[in-house]
Amino acid sequence: MTNPELLTAADVRLMQGLAQRVTAVRPDLVNSDASFGELAWNWGRGHAAVGASWRRRLWFSGGELVAWGWAHLPRRVELSDGSVKDVTSTYLAYQVHPDHAGLVDEVIDWYDTTAAGLERSVLPGAADGFALRRWTEHGYTTDPASLGDTGDWTQLNVRDLAVVEQPVLPAGHRFRTADEAGPEAAVRAHLDAWAPSAYTAEGYRGVRQTDGYRGDLHLLVEAPNGTMAASAIMWLDEANRTVEFEPVGTHPDHRRLGLGRAMLLHGMLLARAAGAVQATVACLGAPGHPGARGLYYSVGFREFTRDAPLVKAGTPG
Repeated sequence: MTNPELLTAADVRLMQGLAQRVTAVRPDLVNSDASFGELAWNWGRGHAAVGASWRRRLWFSGGELVAWGWAHLPRRVELSDGSVKDVTSTYLAYQVHPDHAGLVDEVIDWYDTTAAGLERSVLPGAADGFALRRWTEHGYTTDPASLGDTGDWTQLNVRDLAVVEQPVLPAGHRFRTADEAGPEAAVRAHLDAWAPSAYTAEGYRGVRQTDGYRGDLHLLVEAPNGTMAASAIMWLDEANRTVEFEPVGTHPDHRRLGLGRAMLLHGMLLARAAGAVQATVACLGAPGHPGARGLYYSVGFREFTRDAPLVKAGTPG
C-alpha cells in the first residue's frame, strides 16, 4: 500500500504554489528549501533514491494549501564515488503562509512526533520573529556548529534585472542548454562540479518532471575539449516574475576562468527576455565559505535574507 505521508509530485506542485503566494506578499519569509525552484530541485533529484525516508503533512484552509512540513528522516545515501553516507539526524523543511502564522505550532508538534527521540534540525528564516519565538518555546535552540566560521547556514541573495552586463567567455568556450546537449551531458556536468554527489540520471529525470523545469533555461558552458565545464538550472516563477538559480557549479579543472560569472550573466539576460525582473540565488553564508558568495556578489547580487539554524537534541532510546 502507498504510504499517505510520503511526498508526491502533486504535493510539491501545491507547495510551489504556496511559495509563490508567500513570495508575492512577504518574500523575506521564504526560507531555504521552501522556494519555488528549491522545492522542485530537491524533490526531483532525490525522490527516487531517498524518498522513502521523507514524511510530509499539509495544512489547508478553504481548499488552499497554507502550510506544510517535510521531514527528512535518517537514511543512507549512495554517492557517485561508490561511498555511502549514513545520515542519522533529521531535518525539517517547512513553510507557513503569514496569514496563518499560528499553524507553526502544529508544524512543530507534527515534526516532534514524526522524529521523536532523534536529533532534529530546522532552518527558519531570520526575519520570521514569530516563528523563531515558537520554535524556542518548543525547546529548539540556536545551533552553534551551524553558526561557526564554517557553518552550513544559507543566505538568499537578490538583484534586479534592469541592467545586466554582457557576458564574456574565454576563447573556444560556448554556452549550451540541456535541451541542446542532452541528459547525459547535463548529469555529467553536475557530477563533475559537485563530486562526490548523490545525483544520478534517474534524479535528473525526476527534476525534468517537476513544475518550472525548462531545458532551455538549464545552462551549460562547453569547453574547447567538449567538457561541460559549468552548469546552472534556472527556475522561472512567472507569477512573481523572478528567476532562481539552483544549483550552480563549475568543474574543478575549469575554475578561475570566469565561466561561472559569464554563465550567470548569460542566464540573467535569458531570464529577462523570458519576463523576469528579479533574480535570486542562495549560498552558504558563513565566513569560511567565501567562494560562491564572492561570485554572486561580483555579478550584482546582495544578501536579502538568511537562515537561523536551530536544533533539538535527541533522547536515548
